[in-house]
Amino acid sequence: MTTALAMWHRQCLFHWFAVMDSGLAAEFIIGPAERPGPLAAPRNDECAWEDSTMKMRSFQVCQCGAPLQMNEQEAPTPQGTQVLLKMLAAGVCHSDLHIWDGYYEIGGGKKLMLADRGIKLPLTMGHENVGEVVAVGPDAKGVKAGDVRLVNPWMGCGECKVCRRGEENLCLKPQNVGVFSQGGYATHMLVPSHRHLFDIGKLTPQQAAPLACSGVTAYSALKKVEATLRDEPVVIIGAGGVGLMGVTLARKMGAKDVIIVDIDAGKRDAAMKAGATAAVDGGAADAAAQIQKATGGGAWAVIDFVGSSQTVSLAVASITKGGSIVVVGLFGGDVTVPTPYLPLRAMSLRGSYVGSQTDIAELLELVNRTGMPGVPIRTRPLEDVNAALNDLRAGKITGRVVLTPAA
Repeated sequence: MTTALAMWHRQCLFHWFAVMDSGLAAEFIIGPAERPGPLAAPRNDECAWEDSTMKMRSFQVCQCGAPLQMNEQEAPTPQGTQVLLKMLAAGVCHSDLHIWDGYYEIGGGKKLMLADRGIKLPLTMGHENVGEVVAVGPDAKGVKAGDVRLVNPWMGCGECKVCRRGEENLCLKPQNVGVFSQGGYATHMLVPSHRHLFDIGKLTPQQAAPLACSGVTAYSALKKVEATLRDEPVVIIGAGGVGLMGVTLARKMGAKDVIIVDIDAGKRDAAMKAGATAAVDGGAADAAAQIQKATGGGAWAVIDFVGSSQTVSLAVASITKGGSIVVVGLFGGDVTVPTPYLPLRAMSLRGSYVGSQTDIAELLELVNRTGMPGVPIRTRPLEDVNAALNDLRAGKITGRVVLTPAA
């Protein structure tokens, strides 16, 4: 089993990358440092932004690779359409590890450095957020103090052709929360417009927060194979937080069968409990043959929530003629696909990047109607953010950790 394959669980590495015409992701680095250890977050009063009248605390990346630093400052006063939230829940996502490190592995010993696309430090990470409205700007509409809202973090400029067709998540000038703007690892967060806020219905803040990233990412990917979802088995590679979300959402969307592929037996078991109907050890020498057998001759749809060289190659080897592969994870690497495969096997290979405003609205309706996905959620106080990130890096977390800043 290769090193890269053994590291599958550095997965879900898909967020905060802007989809560029060149095919490159957003880039960012601010100087190297040692990998963060399980240290208490030091104070750093230099990491501050605009002043107002309300005190807030945030945990910020002030140097890549160093522990997040706690900063106390005045909370901003919302202007125009802005809305100030008191944070109730902030999910911890694997992609935050890469913004913390400052680079993205692309295979062959190469790295995409993340400094050249406008991401600046100090930065408060956290893009899976639910908060209570505490103040609104004079032009904000449809929300008032006391409302509890989920934040859509995948914000675009709102003016380009991509945004106007309803796909702000693919905007070439992204303003994503926790990436290009301050996120939810804080007691308060300023949202630029009321239009990015969603009513969570009967869900709790802790349940709803992961839907903003892992939930909508899995849902959007599943929509891309919806044509065969109800009649043919869907194969999901990777049983991390997003993969487990994908398993449960697939069943809620009417999937006939869900086959989970992972190298970790414990995570395969978690996926079976979440609704998978069969499991395959992705590290087995005959993994492709097992998938072909489980799907009755080859998969019509494979969704790869890892995105490594090995997993994409496994997906290519596992599909039937006319099959589709959707790559979601950004583990990194490269893959060679013989070009005759594309026409001779009539196969499709595409990517999927988080989800749109419409996807989030649809997902919230689905979950409120059918119940929450069966993904384990563990809450921890905001002050545990460094320890939570370190546990995530070490592969100690199954499902999702949600920070509770207001607890």
